[in-house]
Amino acid sequence: MTKIAFVRKHAIPPAAPPITEVGAVGWLKQNLFSSWLNSILTILSLYFIVIMLWDFIPWAYGGHWNTKSLRECLDLDPDVACFSVLAARWKQLLFGLYPAEEYWRPTLTFIFLLLAIVPILFPKFFKFFWFSVIYPGLAIWLLWGGSFWSVSIVYIGLALGTLLFLVLIRSYIHNYVIAALLSFGFTALFFFIASDPIVKTLDTILPFSLPFVESLKMGGFTLSLIVGITGIVASFPIGILLALGRQSNLPVIKMICVGFIEFIRGVPLITLLFVASVLLNYFLPPGTNFDIVLRVVIMVTLFSAAYMAEVIRGGLAGLPLGQHEASASLGLTYWQSQRLIIMPQALKISIPGIVNTFIGLFKDTTLVSIISLRDPIGLASTIRADQKWNGIYWELYVAIGLMFFIFCYGMSQYSQYLERKLKTDK
Repeated sequence: MTKIAFVRKHAIPPAAPPITEVGAVGWLKQNLFSSWLNSILTILSLYFIVIMLWDFIPWAYGGHWNTKSLRECLDLDPDVACFSVLAARWKQLLFGLYPAEEYWRPTLTFIFLLLAIVPILFPKFFKFFWFSVIYPGLAIWLLWGGSFWSVSIVYIGLALGTLLFLVLIRSYIHNYVIAALLSFGFTALFFFIASDPIVKTLDTILPFSLPFVESLKMGGFTLSLIVGITGIVASFPIGILLALGRQSNLPVIKMICVGFIEFIRGVPLITLLFVASVLLNYFLPPGTNFDIVLRVVIMVTLFSAAYMAEVIRGGLAGLPLGQHEASASLGLTYWQSQRLIIMPQALKISIPGIVNTFIGLFKDTTLVSIISLRDPIGLASTIRADQKWNGIYWELYVAIGLMFFIFCYGMSQYSQYLERKLKTDK
């Protein structure tokens, strides 16, 4: 009798998934055509994109780059872009009224900026963080010029104050507050008494300086980067302190932080810029020369810090109570708990909001054109006032918008990279 029993010794290889579920076709089905409503929206969006590109591509691709005025562009072909304005005025858009023979200084400053942010953004290069520390002073010296020793003396004073603080903590005084106050007092005395004679002596022995450039000559994307990046870097730690102060159990500190945050959030940024530009002079002693760019940077920083504080406070409020109890059970002090447990988690939660605030701050730098500083938007108006380019709009604003998009998109992509890297809930 023939045996019909059969036992398979090898597993049947799995069949390939349907082509409609994987690859490009699967992605399109899942994301763009998953329902009839999504399909209609996708088709309408594609139609809108095609209509836009149908006119934009010939306008941009066939644009003129070598004419000397808008009239020449219109005479050649009125239906294409006149990018000649960018070819003729790109230096002005980048550097404003900065002296042409000194263009190498803001260019070198921007290159150094890229090098300085690498150790901050990527931990594997943290050993070069020392360059990020010295970069602010180097950038100030390159952009504004003057004696190299005038900037160096600031770092010398801060280094001596930090060294004194470490010596006091490890050898004589074990109270951080007292040691910090003594170190601060020593640093202040150094700046008020010893810094000026030291700078004059060094200038006599080893003169090393660059031609001075006035702040009113700063403009273009150079000005936007100065205001935006300085505001971003300075507002972040201030925002952290304000967020902690708003949650403090000390009534005075909490009242000050709440009052500051609510006042700044209730006042438009343009009002603060007008205060920095005009009204602040009425409250300063006669003859005081308070740099206009510094005034704007301070106001932009304070404005951004108030919003940053609320974003970080939201991250702190989102942490479960168990995290605070866990840090207390370990016997950590308040500042140890914040530094090691609470704040890292709160900042991780707040990454989207923090980057959103940074992007908003960088775009808000265009408001300085209202107080007569020559940012890219202000320079676009100046260029259009020239008889040669009177009547040109799209080409300038498309180029300016593209530059801002590159910077903002870069910040957005880095925030997504950071979120993926710090994601621990999988």
